[in-house]
Amino acid sequence: MTSVARTGRLPGAPGPGTRWRHRVADNLPALIVFVGTIAVWEFVVRNIDLSGFPLPAPSQIAGAVGENWSEGRWSLSKGAAATLYEAIGGLVIGTTLGVVLALLTARFASARELFLPLAIGASAVPVIAFAPLMNNWFGVLNPLSKMMIVAVLVFFPVLVNVTRGLTQVEPAALELMRSYAASEGTILRVVRIPNALPYFFTALKIGTTLSLIGAIVGEYFGGANDVLGRIVVQSASALRFDVTWAAIILASITGIALYLVVAAVERLVIPWHASVRGTER
Repeated sequence: MTSVARTGRLPGAPGPGTRWRHRVADNLPALIVFVGTIAVWEFVVRNIDLSGFPLPAPSQIAGAVGENWSEGRWSLSKGAAATLYEAIGGLVIGTTLGVVLALLTARFASARELFLPLAIGASAVPVIAFAPLMNNWFGVLNPLSKMMIVAVLVFFPVLVNVTRGLTQVEPAALELMRSYAASEGTILRVVRIPNALPYFFTALKIGTTLSLIGAIVGEYFGGANDVLGRIVVQSASALRFDVTWAAIILASITGIALYLVVAAVERLVIPWHASVRGTER
């Protein structure tokens, strides 16, 4: 029996234990910096007079999370769930619209001339300008108003990246497919879409962070009280900066979690791409 049959991997390939050791070694510096930053932050706030600079200690922020997680004046768990719902809804709307228009702009030059200038113009408008309009159009208490703000932010990077992936295909691959008399639909399915997938996931990773930003900015201009944006505004107005920082950090953790989900899906969908294989050791 060969070593490949016994172990299930090629000779010289790293085993699971080796890969985990590499991952720990790669992430250890970041973990040390993170823990060190928290420790310095705690020490500075506890031992240095920072009157006039409202910065609570990490322990106070952690206490605010525990105190207001599901009960109290501000329910952080409910707020995070509501904001995540708005962010994911807007991400789906913006991504779907961006992909559909990217397919059109990649296929038809007239669509490219029509949609790209409009997309560039929409992306150049600050999100703060959209927020009051969306609240008026869809209702200030309607989560759809926040979703549309997120969709505007997500739409442009998806459109640009997917269009690039669909159009920047190796000419030799196109010539080979056409030499077999392949239709445009077959070329799209076999060549263009696989080439565009890495670009799509890059845009989706950008969109995950933009989605939280758009949802929270939209909440600043009004909405239900049990969302992270309103919790930030109300707790800061009440001088409860520990709750403010708790909501901000919770939003950051939610954004990181969304990013990691997209990265995990990317590894499953395109394990053959260099961007994915380069992370494995």
